[in-house]
Amino acid sequence: MVDVTESLLRGLERPLILWLLSKKPFHGYGIIKELKKYIGMEMKPSILYPFLHSLEEKGFVVSKWIKENGRNIRYYSLTSKGEILLDKIRELLRKSLKEIIADTGII
Repeated sequence: MVDVTESLLRGLERPLILWLLSKKPFHGYGIIKELKKYIGMEMKPSILYPFLHSLEEKGFVVSKWIKENGRNIRYYSLTSKGEILLDKIRELLRKSLKEIIADTGII
């Protein structure tokens, strides 16, 4: 049976990745650690990296190789096109939440 809480949190992973990258550049493992901090679950690298590569192909993120402690590490950052996408997602969520709250009759 599907865990509803886990399923809802998994749906937040991708918008959270964009939000994280809007704050500062991250490498893949850093994104995994931050997601775990925010939603309590680890995203598998086999899901994260294809998503990051897809974002990069579409121009939403750019990557840059940086040498750290003798190792090359790929950092990702949001582009202006990615910031526009994140703003659209924010607006969609804002509208949806307002509609849900209005439907409850609370306000």
